[in-house]
Parts: sequence; C-alpha cells; structure tokens
Amino acid sequence: MESKKSDYLFVYSSLREGFRSNEYKYIRTYFNFEGKAKVKGLLSDLGHNPVATTTSQNYFIKGELYRIIHKDDFSFAIGQLDDYEGVNPEADERPLYKREITTVFKEDGSEVEAWIYWFNGNVEGKPVIASGDVMEYIHSSNS
Repeated sequence: MESKKSDYLFVYSSLREGFRSNEYKYIRTYFNFEGKAKVKGLLSDLGHNPVATTTSQNYFIKGELYRIIHKDDFSFAIGQLDDYEGVNPEADERPLYKREITTVFKEDGSEVEAWIYWFNGNVEGKPVIASGDVMEYIHSSNS
C-alpha cells in the first residue's frame, strides 16, 4: 500500500471539520487544512453512514484536503487512521475500507495526489448521494 507516496489526505465524511469529532481533532493534530476539494467518486447511502467508492462515471465527492505537518509523523498518523477506518482487520475479518492514492481537484483548479479511504464493500442497489457532499446530505436528511 505504501509504494506510492503523498503527504496529502482527502476526507469526505466523519473526518471533516463539520463533524467536530474526536477523529477530526486527531486529524488537526497531524495535518494542516489545505482547503475544500473534490475527487471523482460515488457516495452511496448504506443506511448508517455514507461511503465512497471509485467510479468511471462523472460523479464527484466533495470534501477537505489536508497535508501532513511533519513528514516524520506521517507513518504513525496514517497508521492510526487506518485502524479507525478498519483497513487492517482481524485475521477472520474483511477490511472495511482501503486506503489508496487518488487525484484531488482543488478549488483553485489545481490537482494533487492524496490518500483517500474507499469503501471496500458492495454498494450495488444502494441510493446514490447525487450532491456528493456528506455534510449536505446529513443536514437535509435531518430536516
């Protein structure tokens, strides 16, 4: 998984600022906010939590881009996030997410390669979140 390198992390759900979670506070300990951004992908509603998967279609996921503050901390910081995202499960379990490098489109039109956590399960037949924005979707669902 570490053959490609990037100092950037793209987040689209519970790790975003708007969630104000403990995990977000963790992100801000090790990463600087670079700005809002988007990636090509599909958000699906599994009923408990929206998840992101890759797609060849013209869908985008809105989120936030972060950059590691101290490069020496990257392996530790990303390892903790891998645990949170279920990338390294117990021997008899399937990984919940997989961490990969993807192209991130920044608001200024530039692009950067960043790590993202893609859902590692089946989303076939699940509702697509057309806005591509987890925060917007959750707020509209709660209204």
